[in-house]
Amino acid sequence: MRAVVLEQFGTPLVLARVEDPVPGPGQVLVRVEASGVNPLDTKIRAGRAAHAQSRLPAVLGLDLAGVVEETGPDVTGFAPGDEVYGLTGGVGDLQGSLAEYAAVDARLLAPRPASMTLREAAALPLVVITAWEGLVDRAGVHSGQKVLIHGGAGGIGHVAVQIARARGAEVFATGSTASLETIRRLGATAVDYTATSVEDYVAEHTGGEGFDIVFDTVGGTTLDASFAAVRTYTGHVVSALGWGSHSLAPLSFRGATYSGVFTLLPMLTGRGREHHGDILREAAALADEGALKPLLDPRHFTLSTVMDAHAAVESGTAEGKVVVDVEE
Repeated sequence: MRAVVLEQFGTPLVLARVEDPVPGPGQVLVRVEASGVNPLDTKIRAGRAAHAQSRLPAVLGLDLAGVVEETGPDVTGFAPGDEVYGLTGGVGDLQGSLAEYAAVDARLLAPRPASMTLREAAALPLVVITAWEGLVDRAGVHSGQKVLIHGGAGGIGHVAVQIARARGAEVFATGSTASLETIRRLGATAVDYTATSVEDYVAEHTGGEGFDIVFDTVGGTTLDASFAAVRTYTGHVVSALGWGSHSLAPLSFRGATYSGVFTLLPMLTGRGREHHGDILREAAALADEGALKPLLDPRHFTLSTVMDAHAAVESGTAEGKVVVDVEE
């Protein structure tokens, strides 16, 4: 089959012919139709993602959408012809989705949302699982809460806004001046972090009390700002990028709590993979209710132009999630 291979970190991806995968016990062979491109994919390629534990040579690609071709032993719930999506590979020793076929753990898959094309479905897995684990699993978001999403127009952020709104929260989201209209279209109150201090927007939107949940999708100083924006006693901060060194004093002085999200953990350890499939089923239900839709970059990339897709993500010029069409 054709696949895009990373032979050395820091070098361009290469289109090559590799052996067709064969599904083992508990695995499903998927004919890949589309592969979502995330910032993490570009960091893995550059050798700046040690936490992904990628082993070379590797076929990259985290997000997948496609059609079941064959099921291995001990697989139930899927049959040839089913259209599926999932966060299935591209880290550790798991083959990624930039290939014509992939043998993947069936627990990581869910049926494609009926309201979405496979291309749209391929844009969701990593970002929707990360947002769900942060807002639902860690923070328990529910109606009546005020939720602040940092980076509300970004890959994780725009999905987090929709999930929080679907669960009844009043949602606020930070962004640069250029992204504020996108945030408003998603149904959140937009906060221009370049023009408004943390103290000012906390005062304006919460009367100085702080937000019940603050979800940081940016990291660095934005996580520090999250500690200063959370509600006293009952507030909860969640971060998908809490990898730096931070003072917990602002959080401690509020008596608030913190959780981190590491979305790759089930893929790397093999533990808890069925929960990823469960989240994707929940996300599909939201999508089919009209409460969740990914923002998609309008450009079409193929296996032959994957490096252009990576360049679009790295340059920040993408207008939504970048997706590679594997079936040209």
